[in-house]
Amino acid sequence: MQESSTQAKDVLQKTIGEVVAADYRTAEIFERHGIDFCCGGKIPIVEACKSKGIDPAALTSELESLQQEPVDRSQNYSSWTLSFLADYIVNTHHVYLKENDEQIVAYARKIATVHGERHPEVVQIAAIFEKVATDMVAHLKEEEEISFPALKRAEAAKTNGNHLDVNDRETIRNSLVRLHRDHEEVGDAIHEIRRLANGFKIPDDVCNTFMLTYRKLDEFENDLHKHVHLENNILFLKAAEL
Repeated sequence: MQESSTQAKDVLQKTIGEVVAADYRTAEIFERHGIDFCCGGKIPIVEACKSKGIDPAALTSELESLQQEPVDRSQNYSSWTLSFLADYIVNTHHVYLKENDEQIVAYARKIATVHGERHPEVVQIAAIFEKVATDMVAHLKEEEEISFPALKRAEAAKTNGNHLDVNDRETIRNSLVRLHRDHEEVGDAIHEIRRLANGFKIPDDVCNTFMLTYRKLDEFENDLHKHVHLENNILFLKAAEL
């Protein structure tokens, strides 16, 4: 019993990001309790519980129950090499953004025009999301053309026992600062969209495009959470170790 109590205390002192990085399945538990595991991943679990009014013992019990089952290697992202993880992020999350951002912008503009008078919040949502979509273009470009190639070269150098190129080292250091800042900004923007949309609850007097837009915004947020988590809590930490 004493050992179990000690383990529970140890879990509570870990950051949210550490726990989700070790087992991505725990993300569902944190989301269910309204705890941010991507941009807010550096906060210890005990502090998150306090700010949300959650019973720490109950949350710990949920986490421990889940972790009794082995993690599927396909979700054990922290075990992947930095290069493989970077490619996964590009091929999964970058592709998602490129395929969906413009469409969501168009839908948001349309419902702002049609429903803006009765639902002024959608006008704000359209403006916020359009800025997010615009900012993400530069963000993805930096990752794909500057940051990630430098990370791959640095990892290869370390694997081969060579010194890291001084330019790559500086590129990585500067990119991590900018990319972290970008994540904070887009995270705040998407949280504001969710607040304005009342948790994406569909009003009774709206059209199918309105409903589709809210579903797409909810989907965007879910993809963003995983995307930012993989970078902030795993990829960037591996990069810092180089």
